[in-house]
Amino acid sequence: YPNPFNPVTTIKFGLTKSGMVNIKVYDITGKIVEELISGNYNPGSYEVKWDASRYSSGVYFYRLNTNEFTETKKMLLIK
Repeated sequence: YPNPFNPVTTIKFGLTKSGMVNIKVYDITGKIVEELISGNYNPGSYEVKWDASRYSSGVYFYRLNTNEFTETKKMLLIK
């Protein structure tokens, strides 16, 4: 949130069980541009900000991986 964004967006997620969480941002070609978090998290709600001010306008994806769940979402950076 927000989407489209310029230049910072917030990724919100919640966990029902403790476990490993990893969020990576990819460009349109599938190249990893940034790893936002990687580590063990307890149950709860979390927010991660991505400052994309050093990247060009375009479509990006983030992938959220946990022990039991994977989700990929599209983000649109407009400068």
